[in-house]
Amino acid sequence: MSFPLLTAIVLLPVIGAAVVALIPSNRDETIRAVGLVASIGTAVLAVFLTINFKTGDGGFQFVTDHVWIRQFGVSWKLGVDGISLFLVLLTAGLFPLALMGPKVHHDRKSYLAWMLVLEAGCLGSFLALDVLVFFLFFELTIIPMYFIIGGWGYDNRVYASIKFVLYTLFGSAFLLVAMLALVFLHQSHSADHELTFDLVKLAATKGIAESTLRWIFLGFAAAFAVKVPLFPLHTWLPDAHTEAPTAGSVILAGVLLKLGTYGLVRFGLYLFPKAAIDLAPLLLTLAVIGITYGAIVAAVQKDLKRLVAYSSVAHLGFIILGVFAFTTQGLSGGVLQMVNHGLSTGALFLLVGMIYERRHTRQISELGGLQKPAPVLAGVFMVVMLSSIGLPGLNGFVGEFLILLGTFLTHRWWAVVATTGVILAAVYLLWAYQRVFHGEPTGDNATMTDMTWAERAVMAPLVVAIVFLGVYPKPVLDRINPSVSQLMTHVHERTETRPPTVAVGTDAP
Repeated sequence: MSFPLLTAIVLLPVIGAAVVALIPSNRDETIRAVGLVASIGTAVLAVFLTINFKTGDGGFQFVTDHVWIRQFGVSWKLGVDGISLFLVLLTAGLFPLALMGPKVHHDRKSYLAWMLVLEAGCLGSFLALDVLVFFLFFELTIIPMYFIIGGWGYDNRVYASIKFVLYTLFGSAFLLVAMLALVFLHQSHSADHELTFDLVKLAATKGIAESTLRWIFLGFAAAFAVKVPLFPLHTWLPDAHTEAPTAGSVILAGVLLKLGTYGLVRFGLYLFPKAAIDLAPLLLTLAVIGITYGAIVAAVQKDLKRLVAYSSVAHLGFIILGVFAFTTQGLSGGVLQMVNHGLSTGALFLLVGMIYERRHTRQISELGGLQKPAPVLAGVFMVVMLSSIGLPGLNGFVGEFLILLGTFLTHRWWAVVATTGVILAAVYLLWAYQRVFHGEPTGDNATMTDMTWAERAVMAPLVVAIVFLGVYPKPVLDRINPSVSQLMTHVHERTETRPPTVAVGTDAP
């Protein structure tokens, strides 16, 4: 295809942000319309990309490759495969829904501009095949989110935004050093001493000592572990979620955290397969701790939004479990669960935002009986909550099942312990639902309004996706599996290991 589709997907939000910045501040509706047009247009391009993506091809498609800084070997190289395809679609879909959710109450112009820049940074991170270009997009996501939390958040927004920046920039420092070390080592070990940041060429590097690669892998892993966030680097997340505006929480949970899990797959496994296998027990242990710790802490939260935030720590632990199981089932489940978590948790934050807009509180003790005055809100909340628990028939079950199956093949006891996270998720989410929606409403709870038609329109695509992926995930897995199989083949070839087998069949459902 001659049309630079991936470049257009990345640049359209940037163009939208520039147009928004040029519109006078008093033209509020025009600003909102331009922001929505830019984000919806990006979503349309992402849908077009998904429709034209070749099923069965595990390599990179729609590749754009242009020399950018020749003397440093930097290229504007973008590409998409089955691992990144649905993360791009998720990102492009969540942003317009988040923008159409609960409105901010001041300076919409700056808010929309920052949101569109953030969207461009996220999309560029998922599509970049040049390590330096990825790093630039990865860093680009930090500043908009800092301003979104600090400018439009709640009471402790300044503290939460500064904590977010300090943690993520600390991780990025490790990423920069590790990236440069790998690039210069590749130059010294390549036949033509080429200086390049090309991901595919770096992955083919041979001759570097495994002990050196292990240290470089740790540099990459540290940056991505902060972004996930992996226990014990998770402490910035609950504060950021609690203080961020609703749309900020939706994007933070649905998209930004996936930059960490995606980075571990795209760079950790692809560039350093032997180091990733050697350090897998450590990362699996931290993932299992995060699953159980996040669930237990979520169960005792008094703030509904903070409860959902800690649930992210637990659910993201499952994704790490699938990634470092080193099986096609586990990794396919991990990639699918990135999408599932974005849908379910993003929807939960939207619903919590709707409750806050009506009741001006997120304290569970001050809510109760909301099912009676707001039955539609209660029903939608129940579907989304059950998907987050992993109820069969909804999207969360498919991903968690594949992850636990794949992990059981290679790391049995980690899988067994992680299963407790499924049980604990049912405990804290069902208990929270009971306290918020059941019983007799009193005071302002009794007069709370139900979801408007506009809010129902925002939630409808998320609910449809949650049910569709739970009932019929095959179209998604058919596009994920070839890329996962190709990556696993690369890992096993570079490490001279054999893939595990399973008697009940290796094909993902």
